[in-house]
Amino acid sequence: MAISEQALVRLEADAAEVIARYPRPRSALLPLLHLVQSEEGWVSPEGVELCARWVGLTTAEVTAVSTFYSMYRREPGGDYNVGVCTNTLCGVLGGDAILERLESHLGVHHGETAGNVTLEHLECNAACDYAPVVMVNWEFYDNQTPSSAVELVDALQAGTPPAPSRGVGRLCTFRETERVLAGFEDGLADTGTGSGPATLAGLRLARERGWSAPRPGTTSTSADGAGAPATGYGRSGGPSGDDAPLRTAASDPANTTPAAASGSGSGKPEERP
Repeated sequence: MAISEQALVRLEADAAEVIARYPRPRSALLPLLHLVQSEEGWVSPEGVELCARWVGLTTAEVTAVSTFYSMYRREPGGDYNVGVCTNTLCGVLGGDAILERLESHLGVHHGETAGNVTLEHLECNAACDYAPVVMVNWEFYDNQTPSSAVELVDALQAGTPPAPSRGVGRLCTFRETERVLAGFEDGLADTGTGSGPATLAGLRLARERGWSAPRPGTTSTSADGAGAPATGYGRSGGPSGDDAPLRTAASDPANTTPAAASGSGSGKPEERP
């Protein structure tokens, strides 16, 4: 479906506003892709042509960028992008079972759409303290189970989306979210609840047990009593304590290690072809 003339006028004005935020037009390509996606729900060939014209790139260059990032759709999808995390903690706590249940319930797999719901198999959502987590249009739905996830997608398909667990007070559609990602605020940030006790559990435990981080330059002690530098990565400390530094880093004094660490007899950075 072609972009209407009225929508095109609006997009042209919005694109000019986005481009003005950057030192060069081509620097605005990522938000502009979100902008065209907010209009059509995906990055269509027409959207690619618009972005190419706005920033002075070829359609091949814009296509290369839009197909590299998973956040840009290559075909139309639903109003609600439902992402299920199955990375380490979410997987252990039931993420795989949630994804399997939703695939069966919706009759679709990763990247496919049922009604107004597009299902996505995600890697880490950076919300491990509330695992297993389902995201809808990048908003969190915490502590999910297979049954609660089914209830969630049923509500989405019925047009009655529940509020996210935290963040915004109202779930936006995919296109509304894309406009925010293009750089146009919708006034909904932090209108919902914030992170709860689970986020602070580690800090509370550390205070209860009197734990504290070692001061820079001191030696921390592991459980077996072996000392280790508090900073740096190797036995010798420093950014490349156990690695022979490359000549490209020779200008950085921190990468000039003693002979024992670098493997050379001169104490200078080792030359490599």
